[in-house]
Amino acid sequence: MAEHVPHAEHPAYPVGLRLAGRRVVVIGGGQVAQRRLPALVAAGADVTLISPSATPSVEAMAESGEITWTRRRYEDGDIADAWYALVATSDADANARASAEAERTKTWCVRSDDADAATAWTPATGRSDGVTVAVLTGRDPRRSAAVRDAIVEGLRDGTLAAPHHRSRAPFVALVGGGPGDPDLITVRGRRLLAEADVVIADRLGPRDLLDELPPHVEVIDAAKIPYGRFMAQEAINNALIEHAKAGKAVVRLKGGDPYVFGRGMEEAQALAEAGIPCTVVPGISSSISVPSAAGIPVTHRGVAHEFTVVSGHVAPDDPRSLVDWKSLARLRGTLVILMGVDKIGAIAEALIAHGKAPETPLALVQEGTTAAQRRVDATLATVAETVKAEDVRPPAVIVIGDVVAVGPRK
Repeated sequence: MAEHVPHAEHPAYPVGLRLAGRRVVVIGGGQVAQRRLPALVAAGADVTLISPSATPSVEAMAESGEITWTRRRYEDGDIADAWYALVATSDADANARASAEAERTKTWCVRSDDADAATAWTPATGRSDGVTVAVLTGRDPRRSAAVRDAIVEGLRDGTLAAPHHRSRAPFVALVGGGPGDPDLITVRGRRLLAEADVVIADRLGPRDLLDELPPHVEVIDAAKIPYGRFMAQEAINNALIEHAKAGKAVVRLKGGDPYVFGRGMEEAQALAEAGIPCTVVPGISSSISVPSAAGIPVTHRGVAHEFTVVSGHVAPDDPRSLVDWKSLARLRGTLVILMGVDKIGAIAEALIAHGKAPETPLALVQEGTTAAQRRVDATLATVAETVKAEDVRPPAVIVIGDVVAVGPRK
């Protein structure tokens, strides 16, 4: 007969329990139960809580029907027919008796007060895109949590590559890359970028992220450079459709947010007409992030209770303009103009003509959030000559209003 060896001398054997529809007993309704119950409910377990009292959060789970609550102390026989038990009371004797019952009934049992006496340990767990990460480091739960966090964060932001190796349905994602700083893309956007086979990128997207892509990823330049070469929107739509139909994972990497002057809806509509579903990942719009990076709050107590974002790519006197400049001139809040550098002289004239004070402060923030960021200040009356003198070029966000003078210069 093999000699019995204490648990401490053997590593735990990791396994994933499939608890959907199976009885799980939790003894004790305190903080440990509050932390563990959501995951058990999410796993579909039929959870019975045995405890004379519970935290408000645990009580709310019982009231909503997520768990069944038996309001009394543990009694022998409570673990019968359970697949898994969590013993987490402040009563050492009750914990020992429950653990002994679990041993007799061959029920996997976690003990919060004595890991060595338990037959199972709860790992530090995290989830990302269908992957469950579970980490055990023996008796060092903080290290387990730190390792778990590092792995999950790497999976979420794409820095830890974990490509799919089984058959995967192709996808198209319209990803808002934010204002330019690669660290300002969303976690989901970065993860999808790491899974892409094809990336169709705008000039205003976070270009530094393209250097991180594996060599097999095809990068298509869809830059729309003002007064230079450009890729027509129809060509972009066609490229999205063609690569998706070829079974590729396609990411359309755009600057800011796809639906804020980004033609994202045009692309989504073209994909829908072709019968191709797409995911839209919101991004941080330059309309608020770039002023913030330059030290300008678009709203401020006692100064501005509103902000309005408009496109300046069409001059106020152009019949194609959809902007009511007369109404904008009467607003007391902040006006943020995107794509308006070359039209700012005409815009300033229109605002002044409709009653905006010529001395209204104004700031132009060029290449916001990037290493090349610079801020140029002016007023409505002086902005046209200032843009020429300072050689301000797109991309630049224009902020008009008293908020420009509120914060420290950056």
